[in-house]
Amino acid sequence: MNRFLALLSLLPAAAFAADPFPVSVQIDLSGNEGPMEPIWRFFGADEPNYATMKDGRKLLGELGELRPDEVFFRAHSLMVSGDGTPALKWGSTGMYGEDGRGRPIYDWEIVDGIFDAYRENHVRPYVQIGFMPEALSVKPVPYRHHWTPEADYDEIYTGWAYPPKDWRRWEELVFQWAKHCKERYGEEEVLHWFWETWNEPNIGYWRGTREEFFRLHDHAVNAVRRAIPGARVGGPDVAGGPGGDFLESFLRHCLEGRNAATGETGTPLDFVSFHAKGRPETVDGHVRMGIANQLRDIDRAFEVIAKFPETQPLPIVIGESDPEGCAACQGENLAYRNGTLYSSYTAASFPRKLDLARKHGVNLVGALTWAFEFEDQRYFAGFRSLATRGIDKPVLNVFRMFAKMRGHQLPAHSDHERELGEMVAHGVRGAPDVGVRAARDGRTATVLAWHYHDDDLPGPAAEIRIELAGWPGSAKPVIRQFRIDETHSNAFTMWRAMGSPQKPTGAEIRELMEAGGLAEMSAPEVRTDSAGKAQLAFSLPRQGVSLLEIEGL
Repeated sequence: MNRFLALLSLLPAAAFAADPFPVSVQIDLSGNEGPMEPIWRFFGADEPNYATMKDGRKLLGELGELRPDEVFFRAHSLMVSGDGTPALKWGSTGMYGEDGRGRPIYDWEIVDGIFDAYRENHVRPYVQIGFMPEALSVKPVPYRHHWTPEADYDEIYTGWAYPPKDWRRWEELVFQWAKHCKERYGEEEVLHWFWETWNEPNIGYWRGTREEFFRLHDHAVNAVRRAIPGARVGGPDVAGGPGGDFLESFLRHCLEGRNAATGETGTPLDFVSFHAKGRPETVDGHVRMGIANQLRDIDRAFEVIAKFPETQPLPIVIGESDPEGCAACQGENLAYRNGTLYSSYTAASFPRKLDLARKHGVNLVGALTWAFEFEDQRYFAGFRSLATRGIDKPVLNVFRMFAKMRGHQLPAHSDHERELGEMVAHGVRGAPDVGVRAARDGRTATVLAWHYHDDDLPGPAAEIRIELAGWPGSAKPVIRQFRIDETHSNAFTMWRAMGSPQKPTGAEIRELMEAGGLAEMSAPEVRTDSAGKAQLAFSLPRQGVSLLEIEGL
């Protein structure tokens, strides 16, 4: 009880002062709006070597449990020279070197360990073919950087960001790696993987020209397809939605350009990828999120993809899809990351990505969250991550909620859900966004509700009343409610109530781990009428997310 009172004492008094407001929700249990697409099941990180470390393996296991063998992980630096020692925005595998006579030396031990960690935890690689090994770079010095959050971001762009000095050896390296993966994991397995070249070639990550990137990509794709003829290849994982005209130029190259590796017209393209980021800022002493910026990136990129009849039906993966750009950076405008603003933002943004895909008639299959963990850093250090020192953050529980939503999507409407066009243009700056999505799988329905606002300020709770049409008259369902808010599924609030310890005791760590899991709270009661409708009612605080699970319909 003392711990619970301590948690409540951390809430601002204004959170209790304002009168709640009513929200009306309608859901049709007999409707069907198509499959409930699990676009959430993609994750990634700058630092590939964390996957083989203690807390990294633990988190991979938690991600794999969400949807075994359907979760994908993308990492930078899988081809970078080095001994595998991790650091912020750095990783290495040392897969390529040359002997004294300039002959290639291949070493797969470290990269195998990374992919083994994925597969042992039922996660599959979204293979990023990059970056440039030191022995192949046209400008290898300096190569290893030692970046910190206090340093200039451009300091990370060293010898690994440059084109190869030998295009033939670049293609052969990629071929040997893909061939090795097929031999180690089996052809049937690697055919499930995604293969793409580099990262954000329209900004500092690529120090060559656009045409040189197209050449790099052509050779990489040709290499993968030589080793694994049916491999799923795509790209370009460009920054900033369409990245100006970069995405369109890339698509034109793949459709009708001269392939630098084969001399033929066009380059195989099985999926299209780009990145979309929000833009939080500090306003009058509080964080204001920039969800509109992220949605505009997506809107513009979908528009480009839909322009081409050949690419409109292709699967799309938003290869990084986050509230802002730099997971390892720190700052006042990034203070949202530990608490419920991040979780409510995530719950509110993912459905809108699918809404934008429907608007443009494109095939969105994945939106990758570029957040993992930072091994052996301070507890709740302000990085964008899913967990800290093995303690899960509130945002991870949103993905646990998403994972429970299976089957087909049900028609669902909230009278306080902000209109899509308004959010793309302005974000959520006036009235809050209280939205809902619902799914049904056999006799089980799930209802996700969120209460989001761009401004990290207290506000009144939403009194949600749900009307369920198509309720079976004889149903006696079991209803469970899972919740993320200041006192549920929230290890950060618990940690602050402990006094923010950087050396918690064993008992405190166990308590934090328990607090970091998805919490269940009392479920609302069902009231039914003779017209085949049922009503549920519950209160949802600002920045809260609830998942109702209704079994036995």
